[in-house]
Amino acid sequence: MTVTHVLRINMTGLQENPAAEARRYQAALDMCEFVEEQGFSIINFEEHHCAANGWLPSPLIMAGMALARTRKVNVSVTALLVTLYDPVRLAEDIAVLDLASNGRFSFVAGQGYRPEEYHAVNKHWEDRGKLTDEVIDTLLKAWSGKPFDYHGNTVRITPVPKSQPHPFFFLGGMSKAAAKRAARFGVPFYPPLAMPELEALYYSELKKHGKKGFVYSPGAGNAMLFIDDNPEAAWQELGPYFLNESLEYANWKQEGVPRPSEDAGSSIEALKASGRYRILTPQQCLQHFKENPDTSAVVHPLAGGIPVERAWQMLKLYCSEVAAKLQKPDN
Repeated sequence: MTVTHVLRINMTGLQENPAAEARRYQAALDMCEFVEEQGFSIINFEEHHCAANGWLPSPLIMAGMALARTRKVNVSVTALLVTLYDPVRLAEDIAVLDLASNGRFSFVAGQGYRPEEYHAVNKHWEDRGKLTDEVIDTLLKAWSGKPFDYHGNTVRITPVPKSQPHPFFFLGGMSKAAAKRAARFGVPFYPPLAMPELEALYYSELKKHGKKGFVYSPGAGNAMLFIDDNPEAAWQELGPYFLNESLEYANWKQEGVPRPSEDAGSSIEALKASGRYRILTPQQCLQHFKENPDTSAVVHPLAGGIPVERAWQMLKLYCSEVAAKLQKPDN
């Protein structure tokens, strides 16, 4: 049995008191250090802007601090909204993260799905396809270390990353355009759900362009796990935090823009039924992994504003009663 333990951090649940919000950010970084000691494989950050409930807007900064606090665990951003950045500066920032972390940083390149995020950085939502092409093209050229043409001028970016030919990243998306773009650039494709038609299109386009690549989708591992000895009581306590996060996400729905987990539910009971958030006892969780070997465990202790003390309680219980036991030879 091989279970990949993932710590998810998105900083939802904005606190009105900045001191309380600072405590949550500091706790998140403490958790990064803690889970490395417990054998976690990945720490995953996210990116959204202008969110009423405080969704993390600066994932590269948080990723850099997490990488500085750790030595072995991989750190990723899913998704990094690359269209909102200056392409050259983004190439430089990621190159530095790659060098300083010895290649432990990766990301999923995304466009986002909210016009407001584009407005906030003086870019146009309607240009997102063109912006994606530009930034991916610029990243790949910049990381080569060779001079290249950038808007009519020749530039050369230093330093080059340690990871060659470039830092690892996927191109994410749920559209035909995303699959075609990933194949055209020869980068791995990351649909957030299993989408066989897009996967087939991607491989067809790879062949057309003479490129190599692969597809990865998180599938069932995308459900978030919370460990408690009394799940029913925990749902009464934690359900409002889950709903806080879920409703914010639901409010961002855009006509014609596909997204994962679109119908997770608008009530605590609906969320519970959806399976998007799962509260299990340690024994139930171990049984879940026995029935679903070679899967991912996404632990999201600070979801929606869960108090820091409660988040730590659940995280430590997961590590001592689930993760530690899974590491024993008889599991």
